[in-house]
Amino acid sequence: MQLKARFAADLAALWPEDDRSGPLGLAVSGGPDSLALLLLAHAALPGRIAVCSIDHGLRAEAAGEVALVERIAGERGIPFTPITVTLAPGNTQAKAREARYAALARWAGEAGLGAVATAHHADDQAETLLMRLNRGSGLAGLAGVRARSVIDGSDITLLRPLLGWRKAELAGVVADAGIAPALDPSNTNPAFGRARLRAALAGADWLDPVRIAASAAHLAEGWQALDWYAELDWHEMVMRDADAPGFTYCANVPRIIAIETICRIIRELGGHATRSEAARAWDRLWAGENASLGGVLAVPGVERVEKVGVRMRVWRFRPEPVRGSVN
Repeated sequence: MQLKARFAADLAALWPEDDRSGPLGLAVSGGPDSLALLLLAHAALPGRIAVCSIDHGLRAEAAGEVALVERIAGERGIPFTPITVTLAPGNTQAKAREARYAALARWAGEAGLGAVATAHHADDQAETLLMRLNRGSGLAGLAGVRARSVIDGSDITLLRPLLGWRKAELAGVVADAGIAPALDPSNTNPAFGRARLRAALAGADWLDPVRIAASAAHLAEGWQALDWYAELDWHEMVMRDADAPGFTYCANVPRIIAIETICRIIRELGGHATRSEAARAWDRLWAGENASLGGVLAVPGVERVEKVGVRMRVWRFRPEPVRGSVN
């Protein structure tokens, strides 16, 4: 009863009753974390959840794991949907993630779900933050996985209500229910960087994953504030050119915010730029040099801006001219 109330409170903090327009969809792999999510959600929201399990086609055991989830859901009268995805070429883990979330968004839309929840927990969040710190990630990356977000390319709300729970707690929920979960060998395969970090973290008893996860949440709040400021910068300091496709940007904010604005300008002009590329473009523009990224040419200058009445940096972004062939 205590765990049920705790889960219900954590979920309500992310997804208040007034926001709920349909059942909660659960992504369940058959591992201990996601099975605990199923059990906790079933206790807290009886009759108001649905479950899906995805076979990525990477391991022969996956079909049996999907069948395990189907049996557990069926025993509890929970609607269940099996999904098989085909991965695009490229980094296997990255492509599996892309395919998984795209499939979850389609499922949620077709089933009329109000939101989708995954079983990311405090240990996952701590691993993510430490990995990104080790890579020198910026603030957006250091914010870790968000407790509430939207699945990319959709309007489906994505919830992670277990970010304050330890992995061992979740395993205990499953064990107490008398269920033997599936175990994915890739979680302990040292060929994967996350698995190596997981092993190192397990041996460092002076590190507290819950507190590390809390730090990621604080960073996420900081990022949310910067994102809000970037939205303001877009509306106040970026003007669409009237004479040709392009934008004029009065660049007068800290670099980290200008990077977000530059990325948005590039998107609006039909291109794509990563934050790293936008950061390098900012450095060039700030130094008075042209920058090219995502099919867009940015030219710096200094002008008197009438709306603020002072001279300031003004950067003009236009699609790069199409290069003609040489005869």
